[in-house]
Amino acid sequence: MKFGLREALFLIILVAVPAASLFYVFRPHNMRIEKQLGEIQRKEIELVQLHEVLSQVDDLDRAIAEGRELISMIEGKLPTEQNVDEILDQVWQVTVSNGLAVKSVKASKVEDEGLYRELPLEMVVEGSFDGFYRFLLQLENLPRITRIHAMTLERLKTQSSSAGMFGHMKAVFTLSIYFQPRSGLQVFASEQGS
Repeated sequence: MKFGLREALFLIILVAVPAASLFYVFRPHNMRIEKQLGEIQRKEIELVQLHEVLSQVDDLDRAIAEGRELISMIEGKLPTEQNVDEILDQVWQVTVSNGLAVKSVKASKVEDEGLYRELPLEMVVEGSFDGFYRFLLQLENLPRITRIHAMTLERLKTQSSSAGMFGHMKAVFTLSIYFQPRSGLQVFASEQGS
């Protein structure tokens, strides 16, 4: 067999075709395959995350329902602006029913916190310590949200402890009554629902 120019050219073409195929066909194709495999892996990760989120949807619905129940419970404990007088009457009745004498009540400036308002009342009461303790317990059990802060107690000196005045005291404190402004929490609850 004679190996000439024609055979050499044929051999070069025979080797060049697979080499060119490797660079121009197979490598780009393999790169596309790798890119698509990466995309598949990314989508599989997103799918797993989506399944996790979907499994929590029932939990989220339950949490939203519980949140709405808590909001309505708090709304029930926060009177409206019109009902603040009723709370003051209840506090007054609790004070008098425990044998305390109200010496003064001064309303401070209403503090607006956005979703609720606070009406601080500076109160001075006198009476027995036992009556004041019962007053605090009954005040705590009121169905509305109140808070006592900045309290000072002072034992009052009396002439005779045999006259039943032992334990007579004076309490100076700030009683805060929380209430809803006219647009109150109901606006907040409706915003949360939408």
